Amino acid sequence: MSAAAKEKSPIGFWASSSDKHSIIEDMQGIVAGSMLAALGVVMLQAAHLLIGGTAGISFLVRYASGWSFGTVFFLINLPFYWVAYKRLGAVFTVKTFAAVALTSVLTEILPGLIGFDHVEPITAALFGGLLIGCGMLVLFRHRASLGGFGILALYLQDRLGWRAGFVQLGLDCLVLILSFLVAGPFVIACSILAAVTLNLTLAINHRTDRYIVR
Repeated sequence: MSAAAKEKSPIGFWASSSDKHSIIEDMQGIVAGSMLAALGVVMLQAAHLLIGGTAGISFLVRYASGWSFGTVFFLINLPFYWVAYKRLGAVFTVKTFAAVALTSVLTEILPGLIGFDHVEPITAALFGGLLIGCGMLVLFRHRASLGGFGILALYLQDRLGWRAGFVQLGLDCLVLILSFLVAGPFVIACSILAAVTLNLTLAINHRTDRYIVR
């Protein structure tokens, strides 16, 4: 039996190979990535920090208006699905929609299940940023994202070869500049640390020339 035949399962939805994930693997990846990202968001919320991207915009709206993060995060990503569908395909769009919806729900549920009585802001920035970055890394490797800037970053990486982490870092900086409207210098500094941690995780670990599974 060839190596390729050994790697593939005879059951359709379990079927996997060295260059293609099975349906079950994609489902597990989307759930795992969403769980990690949601936990990171909850940690940042507990320390009253912000982050870049559409998550950062959702934080800004939450702190300014009192609306829930999950609701704003879900709604603000809706316009990006058309770009994802036109540029990155229907499968990527469906996976991304599922990841955004699951992350939105989990960020609403987790605070009632996990409590942070005290979270030092710098610690929250490092661990929260790392958790979100790892969650996005898992999603990227299963051809999904958390929507918004992640869609744009992946598109530019696929088309122009720009590293997704560095593209998103630049966009995140624009969002963090707006954070001065709702937060003080120390909170902004910690939020920048979270964004840098997140995007360095992506930039160092996500390269299409090293990880080509679809």
